[in-house]
Amino acid sequence: MAANKKYKPSYRHGLVSDRIPEAIEGLKTTRIPKVATGIPAIVHSLGYGLSEMGPVRMTRAWLAVNQKNGFDCPSCAWADPDDDRHPFEFCENGAKAMADEATTQRVTPEFFARYSVAELSQKSDYWLNKQGRLTCPVILRPGYSHYQAISWDDAFQTIAKELKQLSSPDEAVFYTSGKATNEAAFLYQLFARLYGTNNLPDCSNMCHESSGWALQQTIGVGKSTVTLKDLEHADLIFSIGQNPGTNHPRMLTSLLAAKRNGATIIDINPLPEVGLLRFKHPQEPMHLLGNGTRLSDRLLQVRINGDVALLKGIIKAVLEAEDRWPGAMLDWDFIRTYTSGFEEFVEQIRATEWRQIEEQSGIAREQIVEVGEMAASARSTVICWAMGLTQHRNGVENIRELVNLLLLRGNIGRANAGVLCVRGHSNVQGDRTMGIWEQMDEGFLNRLGSEFKFEPPRHNGYDTVETIGAMQKGKVKAFISLGGNFLSATPDTDVVARGLSRCDLTAFIATKLNRGHLVTGETSVILPCLGRTEVDVQASRPQFTTVEDTLGVVSSSRGVLAPVSENLKSEVAIIAGVAEATMRSTLSPRMSSEATSAARLPLDWLSLLMIWTG
Repeated sequence: MAANKKYKPSYRHGLVSDRIPEAIEGLKTTRIPKVATGIPAIVHSLGYGLSEMGPVRMTRAWLAVNQKNGFDCPSCAWADPDDDRHPFEFCENGAKAMADEATTQRVTPEFFARYSVAELSQKSDYWLNKQGRLTCPVILRPGYSHYQAISWDDAFQTIAKELKQLSSPDEAVFYTSGKATNEAAFLYQLFARLYGTNNLPDCSNMCHESSGWALQQTIGVGKSTVTLKDLEHADLIFSIGQNPGTNHPRMLTSLLAAKRNGATIIDINPLPEVGLLRFKHPQEPMHLLGNGTRLSDRLLQVRINGDVALLKGIIKAVLEAEDRWPGAMLDWDFIRTYTSGFEEFVEQIRATEWRQIEEQSGIAREQIVEVGEMAASARSTVICWAMGLTQHRNGVENIRELVNLLLLRGNIGRANAGVLCVRGHSNVQGDRTMGIWEQMDEGFLNRLGSEFKFEPPRHNGYDTVETIGAMQKGKVKAFISLGGNFLSATPDTDVVARGLSRCDLTAFIATKLNRGHLVTGETSVILPCLGRTEVDVQASRPQFTTVEDTLGVVSSSRGVLAPVSENLKSEVAIIAGVAEATMRSTLSPRMSSEATSAARLPLDWLSLLMIWTG
């Protein structure tokens, strides 16, 4: 929505409201901070924790987050150390995420009786979130103005009835947020494909999709190729299009370790990132009292979307260094053995004029050459990036070019070197590994079908953008969301709202109320789930889940706090409940009786899973 436009469009049950003030007055500008983290971060973290959780819950959560027998932080996907971990292994962002989830505030049936959906739509996003944790399933029936409490069985049956009435499985969409756990994500995609569709859009479609495509095309795997130790012992580190101090502050600890080990760090960003200017480690008292450590050695303030030109310039500088010292700069054995198209690539780079590179990148040739010579002489190089590179029409080309830079000196597949795709959501990478993708490869689908004795759909489903278009055309009748806020996270809120309002069913698995729950289909159901911080005790034993971090490491996650309500279920139990209710009598409207019969084993498996999860 445009920030200067004031309107309140009506949809089926609610409103989408910008809540733009009548006048914006009294705005103040402040100086950019010179030091990241330090004592202010500790103070802010304490403030959030105490105000939302209280001292006891806060202490229990803080001591368990990102520990080997604790729970995975519900914030970013930054990796945890393999060996010794700090007693407080989290950052200010993590402290806020924990406090947000483990808050003592509650949204009860009385809350929904008090506020209509239209009234809630007039509240700010901040206000909605501050009301606290959802405590029971609720339903918004056709023609009603208020959500009402409903039993779990009735909630499952309501969703199942709507799904069974669709004329095609492809009229249903199963959206996923990156905070879903591996077990929930796997069961979710299995349910969708048993039902008969590959409509599995997720938040990856809007962030690192270009990274995955480029890495698959260049090195064959769409993930990072380094470990924390590789990063901390690299000779040269590029940080491109990311703000670690703001978005994943724990990365600063690894960059500090790399700096202390002698690394040179190049920061490429249109804006200076305070975390790379100077960093005070909050868990080192003497470091807090000092001036901190400057992390970046060079800042290249590249023109917005001038990254391809800059990377080509750095590569050109490496090639020119090789011309001056033949055989000393390029890893010829690696290039001949593991790459293709080298001659054509070099020809293209040499044909690119320095004048064009300077103009498109906004960086002077002298600066580019200096950095290029650093890259040419470094023993090992790691390139880190985030959405500053991916959020462009040429995002795939951005990533391909940085891979090309690494390939010149064999910096893929060896120690202390490689690509580091820094992902934001805490398990967004794990969800994709588990099969949350609208176009999974044939190998995955074949193995899935063989294991669970059914024939998965083979045609590609809708991604996030295609889902929005299909909603607009009335091709999507049921929208189910495993976490997230599809309405606010996707482009063009007004268009998305109109699409959601055209659905017969919207269903949301969530921990807290958000604006996406207020722009609904004809029938809407909210299914409250346990959070990462909470214990899930079943008849057998306390349960645990797993997540995959940005470096591809899978770890367990065990909650430590009592659930905010006895009426909550885990994500896995909710998905299994919906799946069992939907598929007990029929798998999908268009499945033959033979296909339905062939899928009886998965139905039995789902029933067993329901027993395990209570």
